[in-house]
Amino acid sequence: CTVTQVEEVKCILSLIPIWMCTIIFSVEFTQMASTFVEQGTAMDTNLFGNFHMPAASMSMFDITSVILSVFAYNFFFVPMASRFTKNPAGITELQRMGTGLVIALIGMLAAAIVEVYRLRRVEAKDQPSPMSVLWQAPQYMLIGASEVFMYIGQLDFFNEQTSDSMNCFGSSLCMASISLGNYASMLMVSVVTSITNRRNKNGWITKSLNYGHLERFFLLLVVLSVIDFIFFAIFSMMYKGIQFKGREKDISPNYN
Repeated sequence: CTVTQVEEVKCILSLIPIWMCTIIFSVEFTQMASTFVEQGTAMDTNLFGNFHMPAASMSMFDITSVILSVFAYNFFFVPMASRFTKNPAGITELQRMGTGLVIALIGMLAAAIVEVYRLRRVEAKDQPSPMSVLWQAPQYMLIGASEVFMYIGQLDFFNEQTSDSMNCFGSSLCMASISLGNYASMLMVSVVTSITNRRNKNGWITKSLNYGHLERFFLLLVVLSVIDFIFFAIFSMMYKGIQFKGREKDISPNYN
């Protein structure tokens, strides 16, 4: 192997721990297309009289949050943060990713709180809760805001920390974490359902959510997110930035 090949392998190995910490975030992101929709279906989707809003349409709050967050990040957050950090970008990519993890954690906590109150408002087990589906808006918006921090920061970080000949690999790491997050989410749902349905008891995730405890699943994700963030912080502090000659933007050793 050439020296260049050896250095590229070292670069990849140094990125793997941080990359693994992004998978839990993708699991949380996946909930918008799965458990969040199931939760919304078990709520009152009639708005303003006869107007019916499908639970899956709540994703518009995620899209709106992404647009507003990008605008706020570039025009408000970066100028304010740069005054304190002396960094033209406001914060480093690792700090941006860590912020995304925290916001997503809060989003899952909000989903758990909504589910607790949804169950309290249930009047008949075979009927949706009279609680309005609009109460889901905060959790969608929080996950949307976390995307702006995590996915954009993750993509920039992996691209900057790989050589020009490996930029495609850096981008693929971001896509791989999303894919693994989907598989991990499916696996978690299957395992949780299998374990909690033992002894003829209603599990956490049931066909009718009025008989289950979906909030416990959300709280499980919160706990996993806390553990994930701790490891992410440790790996970030241990990580040393890599400098590549000929690039306009060099990464200093004190990257985090």
